[in-house]
Amino acid sequence: MTGSGEHVGRARERLTALLVDASTGALGAAGGHVAGVYLRTGTPGLLRLSTLLGLPGQLFRPWWRLQVDRPFPVADAYRLGVRVVLPNATEMVRRYPQFAAGLPFQFGSVYTPVPGADPSFGVLTVLRPATPDTVDELPDLDRLCRLAEDLGAGLRELVAEEGEAAVAWEGEPVCVRPPARHPGPARVGRFTWDPATSAVHADDRLHALLGMAPEDFPGTGAELAAAVAPADAPHVLTALRETAAGKPPVSPLRVRAGDGAARLLELWPPPGAADPTLVSGIVVDPGPAASADGAADLLPHGVFCLDRTGLVLYVNPAAARLAGRPRAELLGRPVWESMPWLSGPPYDDHWRGALLAPGPVHFQVRHEDTGEGDWLALSLYPGPDLVTCTVVPANRIDPALHLPRRPEPGEAGEPGEVGVAGETGEAGRPVPGGRPSMAPLYRPIALAIALTDAVTARQVSEVVTQELLPAFGGGRLAIYLLQDRHFYLAWENGFPPGFLAPFDGVGLDAHLPGVETLTSGKPLFFESMRQLADSYPGIPMDASEGARAFLPLIASGRPVGSCILGFDVDRGFSTEERTVLTALAGLIAHAMEKAQRYDTEAALARGLQQALLPRRLSTHPLVETAGRYLPGTQGMDVGGDWYDVVEAGDGLALVIGDVQGHGVQAAATMGQLRSAVRAFALGDRPPDEVLSGTNRLLIDLDPGQFASCCYLRLDPATGHARVARAGHPPPLLRAPDGRTRVLEIPGGVVLGVDPRARYPVTELELAPDAILALYTDGLVERPGADIDDGITALRVALAKAGALPGRRGGRSLAGVADRLTAGARHATDRPDDVALLLATRRPRSAGDTAQRGIKPVTS
Repeated sequence: MTGSGEHVGRARERLTALLVDASTGALGAAGGHVAGVYLRTGTPGLLRLSTLLGLPGQLFRPWWRLQVDRPFPVADAYRLGVRVVLPNATEMVRRYPQFAAGLPFQFGSVYTPVPGADPSFGVLTVLRPATPDTVDELPDLDRLCRLAEDLGAGLRELVAEEGEAAVAWEGEPVCVRPPARHPGPARVGRFTWDPATSAVHADDRLHALLGMAPEDFPGTGAELAAAVAPADAPHVLTALRETAAGKPPVSPLRVRAGDGAARLLELWPPPGAADPTLVSGIVVDPGPAASADGAADLLPHGVFCLDRTGLVLYVNPAAARLAGRPRAELLGRPVWESMPWLSGPPYDDHWRGALLAPGPVHFQVRHEDTGEGDWLALSLYPGPDLVTCTVVPANRIDPALHLPRRPEPGEAGEPGEVGVAGETGEAGRPVPGGRPSMAPLYRPIALAIALTDAVTARQVSEVVTQELLPAFGGGRLAIYLLQDRHFYLAWENGFPPGFLAPFDGVGLDAHLPGVETLTSGKPLFFESMRQLADSYPGIPMDASEGARAFLPLIASGRPVGSCILGFDVDRGFSTEERTVLTALAGLIAHAMEKAQRYDTEAALARGLQQALLPRRLSTHPLVETAGRYLPGTQGMDVGGDWYDVVEAGDGLALVIGDVQGHGVQAAATMGQLRSAVRAFALGDRPPDEVLSGTNRLLIDLDPGQFASCCYLRLDPATGHARVARAGHPPPLLRAPDGRTRVLEIPGGVVLGVDPRARYPVTELELAPDAILALYTDGLVERPGADIDDGITALRVALAKAGALPGRRGGRSLAGVADRLTAGARHATDRPDDVALLLATRRPRSAGDTAQRGIKPVTS
């Protein structure tokens, strides 16, 4: 086990090295701020961020996982296999508005697929400074393609040696500090000194550091000391002699060059003998960094610095005091750990803005333990490699920044109470607790775009819970919908169990804020539960404190319901916040109205589909059949898949089909096709004539849709069958001995495309106890995967399904159908419908079990 674990570890290290090298190269090729690689995972249709250079992983967490069918540039590059170039934020908003809403900053980006097997391995991603719309100004796109191709070659080699699982990324991304764009000018030179002869031998780097040619380099210790630090030469010479005697300096010596610049001198003692021997040493020229740090230490304002992974590299004493922690506890740690009050919304957006856009970012934050009035003003100044931050008490803000000043204690409200500029409650009182308003920071477009993907009332409510509550610091949500002049609870989150039940079903005449906000059309805001109780005496309370907001849901002038937001603390609502919440309530109302129409149409479609699917299958004493249908879990939840078993002369017709699309139209078209096929089957027409006639009918109906179909006419007595298919997946056949294969049956084009299409017929014989499986592509097709792989997986599952009753360990045909559809039944993300039809012949005698072959028939 240890050897296996080490082997897996080495494979992961090799994979990580490939990804980091590609990301680093891409960062340089595109002149970017951030680079990384998305890789496919073991879950079909899911990509994960594997490496991230130039941005702290915490700030990019919402984009760690991406579905390949989402409207994002990474998904398009992966799914379509094309490079996506977004030169600036304007182009991003135009092409990918949902992505732009989540990252509303001025930057450009390039997304290059990593070639591999179909589909690609993933996407090489670079976020870079914005440029004009002319993509020619982006640097070296061809080099990015070469980097992606090289990465793909490395991944293919890894797959060949370790298997597909070696390049499937399942965990968190590896976050790496990018290479410095402007490395510091620190230089190091080495030398040795012989105390017996005072001879000095130096390397070329020390010659360069001192600005001397090798032939001009001093030859003695005294001359070396004078060249390294003229003003400190006696001190240097003393240190050399003491080191030779076995007493080196306990720390590097800080000395000054001739121009006053700082230098460091480090010496090593002789290796052991009492007699003097060679002394080794290095001279370090740290550049201006040491002087800059020393100067910043003297500033009265707080200054700290972090790299592009968020690691704190420098903190001056004033910043440490404002942070309330010793410098030792701040340095070398991520800023969100050392200063946790700077994490979470809305501050994550400020950090993202500083790391992705070129300009400075200014904001204010409350820190309870500073002793400086709690409110601090921060300014972030991004550079290519570092972000320099200044922090001062909010009442000392530089007027040049044009930021609102916080009132001094006692200026407004009760003595010592800190109000928030521009944020007041009812009657103009400061907000209790002085918490900052979230409204200016929350973008209504983000909620609007997220609501476009929500089609049911539950999905709308989930979006509101995920998008709206966190932005305003809410902890409770209830949505009531109006139906027949009564309110019915559609969604609740955060309220005590059962508390809202008495309000379910109340009429429009009830004296309740949730009712009156809709009847009046005006939102109601209460800063505290006490204020709510005073306005509505006798209203039941949920034994909690906090503010409440009651918002009317009105769409196109029509009342839809009401939305209740609950907060855990007393708070006021600024004019701006009230305006934004009212506008968001309108978005929610329109989404709910759309969801109600969807529910009505979906109910109609489901009813239509259930009416059109066979309630029971035609039976025959010698044939057993079993059918299964599962609607998709996306969109309308109903589609055009169908199956049927029809009496055809003295035999049975088995048919399965799939109409393109979902919804009422697909279900209606499916019903027409099913009726047509039944009519042809009842007339015992040959399979090719059944499909040809159905094809012409669909073209004449012209519903704008096409359909695939497989039709099989079976003689139960002999097992002789004739089959034709129109663009449908091939049937599977499991022999009585368990061997299972795909029936390679020639087919024609899908129905509804070509009126002259022909559908060849193939003959086969179904042996007793053999299982014939007809299915639709929803059972075998997955986003991002080859359908042939899905058919192979179904064939293997059918082979393992077990023998039928009468054979040892057998199960019923219905049990086999349940087993084959179990995975699809439990899938939470099933984009397409699933239909399955199984058939088997009951044996007449124990010896009638020989498997027979297949032969094509010209028709």
